[in-house]
Amino acid sequence: MIDTTVRSRAEIPLEYTWDIASIFPSPVEWEAKLTEIKEQLPSVRAFQGRLGESPEMLAEWLERFQALMVDMQRVIMYATLDYSTDTNNQAAAARTAQATSLAAMVQATISFAEPELMQLGFDVLRSWRQSHPQLRIYAHYFDNLERMSAHIRSAEVEELLGQVEDPFRTAANTHGILTNSEIVFAPAKSADGAQRFEVTHGTLNALLHSPDREVRRTAWESYADGHLAYKNTMANALAAGVKQDVFRARARRYTSSLEAALTPPNIPIAVFHNLIDVFRRNLSTWHRYWRLRRKVLGVDALYEYDIKAPLAEEKIEIPYQQAVEWICEGMAPLGEEYVSILRRGALEQRWIDIYPNRGKRLGAFSYGGPGTHPFIMMSYTDDIFSLSTLAHELGHSMHSYFSWRTQPAIYGRYTLFAAEVASNFNQALVRDYLLRTQSSRAFQVALLEEAMSNYHRYFFVMPMLARFELELHERAERGEPLTAPVMIELMADLFAEGYGDELTLDRARTGGTWAHFSTHLYSNFYVYQYATGISGANALARAVLNGKEGAVERYLEFLHAGGSRYPLDALLYAGVDLSTPEPVNAAFAVLADYVDRLEDLLL
Repeated sequence: MIDTTVRSRAEIPLEYTWDIASIFPSPVEWEAKLTEIKEQLPSVRAFQGRLGESPEMLAEWLERFQALMVDMQRVIMYATLDYSTDTNNQAAAARTAQATSLAAMVQATISFAEPELMQLGFDVLRSWRQSHPQLRIYAHYFDNLERMSAHIRSAEVEELLGQVEDPFRTAANTHGILTNSEIVFAPAKSADGAQRFEVTHGTLNALLHSPDREVRRTAWESYADGHLAYKNTMANALAAGVKQDVFRARARRYTSSLEAALTPPNIPIAVFHNLIDVFRRNLSTWHRYWRLRRKVLGVDALYEYDIKAPLAEEKIEIPYQQAVEWICEGMAPLGEEYVSILRRGALEQRWIDIYPNRGKRLGAFSYGGPGTHPFIMMSYTDDIFSLSTLAHELGHSMHSYFSWRTQPAIYGRYTLFAAEVASNFNQALVRDYLLRTQSSRAFQVALLEEAMSNYHRYFFVMPMLARFELELHERAERGEPLTAPVMIELMADLFAEGYGDELTLDRARTGGTWAHFSTHLYSNFYVYQYATGISGANALARAVLNGKEGAVERYLEFLHAGGSRYPLDALLYAGVDLSTPEPVNAAFAVLADYVDRLEDLLL
C-alpha cells in the first residue's frame, strides 16, 4: 500500500489556506471585473494621440493607466492563485487562460503610450514635470523611459509585440501543465520494501531528506524519470521559450537575449559574468562539501540523491506556529512594525497557503499587487527547511507590502534583482538567530544542513542553470538546434564540473534537471539573480547584525523604495555594491565557514 500522506485540496482546513476571497469574493465578482476591464478598453484607447495636449492630459493618462494595471493584476492574481493550489481544477485553469488573454489585450491597447511620450520629447517631459506638481512623482519613470527609448518601437510595432504575448505563453504553459498535472510519479519505497511513499512536488523534498537511502534513491529517480518521460515535449517547449526571447531581443534591437534581460533593470552585463566567473573559481568549496558528506554518510560513492540526506540521526520537528515565532524573533532587529505586520499576515490574515495537497504546483512563491495583501504559496512539512522557505517568501512579501504602501502603482513593482536580496536577507537573519539560540548539536547540524541546502539551490543549481540558459540562448541566436539530447548533454556536462570527482553522476537523470523548472527558464535570465540576491543579502545582513550605524534604516528604505530607483542604486544606498564581484566572493566565504562548522561538528 502507498503511504498517501498528501491530502486532496478539499481536505485542507480553510484556516491553512490563503484568503483569495479578499481579492474577489467569488468567481462571479471576478468575472464581472474581467468584463468591466474589457469594456473600458475603448475609452483607454481614446487617449491615443492626446498625451501631448497638455500636462493635465498626461497626468490624467498616467492615473488611468495605473488604475487599469492594478485592476488587471487583481484579475490575473485571483485566477493564478486559485489554479496554483489545484492544477486539476479545470474551472480555475479556464479563468487563468481568460486572464492571460485579457492581459495581452490590455498590453496591446496601452502600447501606444510610450512611443507617444517619446515622440513628445524628453525635454518637454522634463519641463512639464518641473512646472506641474502632479507629474513630479514620475521623474524616475521618465528617466527610465528615456534610457530605454532606443528599444521602444513605434506604436504599431508595440501593439503587435503586445498581441504576441498571449500565444507566446503557450510554451511555458505547456511545460507547466505537464509538470504539474500530467506526470504521474512512481512511488518511492523503503529499504525493506514494506512501505511505499507517494512522490509529488510537495513531498519530494521531505523524501530526499529521509535517512533511508532507498527512499531517497527511489524518490529521486521517480521524480527525474517522470520528467524524462516527457523530455522531448518539454525540450520543444523550452526551445520555443528561448526562441521567443531571441525574437523579443531582436525586435527591440538588442544585440543578445542577455542584453535584453539586463538592460531594462539597468544591470551591466558584467554583473552576470562576474557571478559566473566567481562561481567557477570557488567550485572547490562545493567539492569539499561533497567530500564531507560522503565521509559522514559512510558511503563509497555519493550520488545526487544523497545531497540532502540527514547528517545527524535526530530529526528536528518545527510546527508551523513555532516557525512563525522564530522568524519573528529573528527579524526583531528590523523593529516592531516589521515584526507585527509579518506575524499578523502569517497567523491571522491568511497570507499563506501552508500545506501540500494533491495538484498543488511545485515550489513556493510570493505574489500580490497594490490593493491586496501579499500571498505566499508553499508546502510546509514541519522541518527546518520549510521554516527557511517560509522566511524566504515572507521576505518577498514584506518587500511588497512596504513598496505598495509607500509607492504609487507605477513604482509598486520592484525588479527581480532586488527581490532576491529581500528574501535571502530574511533567511540570513533567522539563520543567525537560530545558530545563536539553539545550542544543541543536533539543532546546529540541522541548521547548517539547511544553510547548505539553501546555498545548494541558490548558489550552486541556479548558477548552473544560468550557464545552461546562456548557452541555450547563444545557440539559438546562432540558429543551432535545441533538442532534448542537446539539453541533457549540456546540463550533464555542467553538473559534472560542479560535482567534480566527489559525486557519481547519473548523466541522464541529472542532465534532465532543466525539465524540473517550468517557470524559471521561461523568464529570460531570471535564475542568476538568486545567486546575486544571496550575495547582497549576506552583506546587508552582516551590517544589521553587527550593529552598523544606519544599516537598519537604510535597509528599510530599500524595502520602501519599490521600483522608484534602479536596483543597483537602491542596494548601493542600502550598503552593498553588486556591480562588483566582492559580495559574491564574500558569500562564498560564508559558505566555506558553514563547511568548516560542519566538519568541526561531524568529523
